[in-house]
Order: sequence, then C-alpha cells, then structure tokens
Amino acid sequence: MKARTRIKICGITRAEDLHAAVAAGADAIGLVFYAQSPRHVSLEQAAALASACPAFVSLVGLFVNADVATVQETCRQVPLSLLQFHGDETPQQCVDIARQVQRPFLRAARVTPQLDLLEFDRHYAPAASLLLDAFVDGYGGGGKVFDWSLIPAKLAPRVVLSGGLNAQNVADAVTRVRPYAVDVSSGVESSKGIKDHALIRQFVQAVRDADQR
Repeated sequence: MKARTRIKICGITRAEDLHAAVAAGADAIGLVFYAQSPRHVSLEQAAALASACPAFVSLVGLFVNADVATVQETCRQVPLSLLQFHGDETPQQCVDIARQVQRPFLRAARVTPQLDLLEFDRHYAPAASLLLDAFVDGYGGGGKVFDWSLIPAKLAPRVVLSGGLNAQNVADAVTRVRPYAVDVSSGVESSKGIKDHALIRQFVQAVRDADQR
C-alpha cells in the first residue's frame, strides 16, 4: 500500500476558500494568528471558519512568539487540533504552552545549510512533526524554495515540507523528499490571503499523482 502524503492549506481567511480546500481533499487547514501577517485572522474570523470546517479535517493554529495566555484564549474560542510554533520559541516554551492547552504541536524550522536538522529535531523531540520552511527575514512564509537535499532521509517521515511549493513543483518535492505532509499558502493564492480554487485542486492532484508513482 502506497503512503498518502498529507496536505495542509495554510493562511485561510475566507469560508469559501476553506470549502474549496476541503472539497479538493486537504487534510488540514491553517489559520494564522500572527498579527503582522497579511493572512492574519481575528479570533472572531477564526471561530467562524472553524464552524465551517467539517469533521476529520484538522485545524492548525500558527503562532509566532505568543504567550500562554494568548494561546489559551485562542483555543478557548477556536477548536484547534494542533499548534504550529513559527517564531523563536524554545523547546521548553513549546512543551509548556502545548501542555497548558492540551494540544500537540508542530515546530517550524527556517532551513539554512548551517542548520543541523537532526540536532534541531533532537531539541524539539516532543513535537508531533517538524515543519521545514525556507529562511527569510522576519517570520512566516516567504514563498521561497530551499534546498531539499539538506533534509536527512531518516527525518523525512517527521517532516511537513513547506516553502515555495506550488502545483508545478510539489510532485517533485514529494517524490524526492517523501515527507509526511506538504504545506502550501502563497502557492495557491491569487493575492495574499485569497486562495485560487483551481490552484488548490491542481496542487492536491499533483500530490496524489506523486503518491502513485
């Protein structure tokens, strides 16, 4: 039986985009709670989006250097399945916040040739997965691809691959890396925070085609 690569569509800001992602076959929806992101959603927006999300589709909340109180209040109003720490959070901070809100977490890494990913993984061993993104100034995705050969093969089953993915390159990414999941945001957008439904369908189909090869 061939492995199925999971798919997360991140930076959802509109219900119609959420429905399109779910209809295309996305496994997870990403909501951004970082105020400086163009894809940021308020708690009210996020709660409305969550109410439109069907069963068996995960809701992932992206945080950047948020304190415990902020994450607690977010989880009180929005039924998140998973936390994504995308800032400078230490291993202990990740564990402490996740324990307080009783949620598993992803830890994002901005990949450079100097970053020892195996060592990073050891530090963040309690994370459910590592989300690997390209290094950019500031926080959040920059829509840039990094060198996938930097990912150790034995780490791939724990990897959520991100960074500049789109319908044209994701099949190659899945074939070469064999990550647990892929994460896309700007690669399926017509403008920042606005998803292109045709691009979402093409992206998901490209992943499924790669899984069959």
